[in-house]
Amino acid sequence: MDSKSIKMKKTPLYNKHIELGAKMVPFAGFEMPVQYNGVKAEHETVREHVGVFDVSHMGEFLISGEDALSLIQKVTTNDVSKITPGRAQYNCMPNGKGGIVDDLIIYMLDNNKYLLVVNASNIEKDWDWISSHNTFGATMENLSDDYALFAVQGPKAVEAMQSLTSEDLSAIKYYHFKTGDFAGFNNIIISATGYTGSGGFEIYCSNEQAEQIWDKILEAGKDFNIKPIGLAARDTLRLEMGFCLYGNDIDDTTSPLEAGLGWITKLDKDADFIDKDFLIQQKEQGVQRKLVGFELIDRGIPRNGYEIIDKDGNIIGNVTSGTMGPSVNKAIGLGYIKTPFSKPETEIFIRVRNKDLKAKVVRPPFYKK
Repeated sequence: MDSKSIKMKKTPLYNKHIELGAKMVPFAGFEMPVQYNGVKAEHETVREHVGVFDVSHMGEFLISGEDALSLIQKVTTNDVSKITPGRAQYNCMPNGKGGIVDDLIIYMLDNNKYLLVVNASNIEKDWDWISSHNTFGATMENLSDDYALFAVQGPKAVEAMQSLTSEDLSAIKYYHFKTGDFAGFNNIIISATGYTGSGGFEIYCSNEQAEQIWDKILEAGKDFNIKPIGLAARDTLRLEMGFCLYGNDIDDTTSPLEAGLGWITKLDKDADFIDKDFLIQQKEQGVQRKLVGFELIDRGIPRNGYEIIDKDGNIIGNVTSGTMGPSVNKAIGLGYIKTPFSKPETEIFIRVRNKDLKAKVVRPPFYKK
C-alpha cells in the first residue's frame, strides 16, 4: 500500500463495498465505490427500481443555541427563517468575493437546533469559514466523523423501505424529514431528499449502526431489485437533472446568480448576509455569463474544461460537466456561457479535440419523468 492510500479515509462501509466487488477510487479524501456492475446498469436501476448509495463521506455540522439562526442566516443566501422543525432547505454560502464557499442542505431539527450537511471535499474549509463568522456565540459541533449517510433512491424506494420503519414514508413530503425508528434503531433521520431526480430518501445514522442498516436496506429491497450504486452513476443521474456539482459547476469563482441559483438567493431576507450588497448590485446590472444546459447535436461527449465556441469560432464559455445521459440517450452537459448566447435553442459548438461539435442550449432538467 502506498503512502497516498494510507492517508485516505474510509467510510464505515468500506469492507461491505470490497465484499460486493466495488471498484474503489479516491474521492474527496475517501476511498469510495465508483461502480459495482457498470455505470449504465446502476443508473437504470435508480431510474426504474431502487438503488442505495453510501454517501457517508459527506460532512455534518450541528449548530445550536439561541443565536444559531443568526449565524446561519449570516453565512447563507437562502432564508432559513422560513423552515420549521422537520423541514430541510437547499442553500449556499457566499465567500465574500462574489463566489461560493459550498452548497449545502440545512435541516431544522428543533427550535435553535440545525444540522448542516456539506460536501466532503469542503468539510474543513466550511467549518473554518462558518467558525470565523461565529461572533454570535452559537454552539458548533463537527459530527462529520460520527455520521454515516445512505441515499436510497428510485421510484420503488417508499415500498422497498416501508417494512423497516413505523413512519409512513409516503407521507414524508419532498425536503421534509422525520426522526424515528429505522431498521431496528431509534432516532434515525429519514429525509425525503436526494441527488438523482428519481425520488427516495437519505438516511442518517451513527457509524456503529451503519453496517447493520446497510444490510437491512439491501435485504428489505431484495424483492424490488435493489442494488448498491456507485459515485459514477450518482454523477450521471444528477447531471440529467441539471443539479450542480461543487468543484465543477459551482466554486469560489462562480456567483449564485451566474449559476442559476437565484431561487436560493433571497436578497430581500431580513438578515444581512455575506455578499448581499454585491449580489443586489449584480442582479441589477445583470450577469456577464450564465450556467446553461446544452445537448450535442453532432456525435461526441462533452467533458469538463472543453471550450464552448460560437459559429464564428470565438470562445464564449467552457463546459463544467458533461456525459452521455443513459436515460435521455443524448450527450448532455452544463457550462458557463456569455449571457447573449444563453437563450434556449441557441446554436453553440463544443470543441472536442480540435473539432467543433454542434450543440444547442436547453433548459434543464434533461430527464423528465
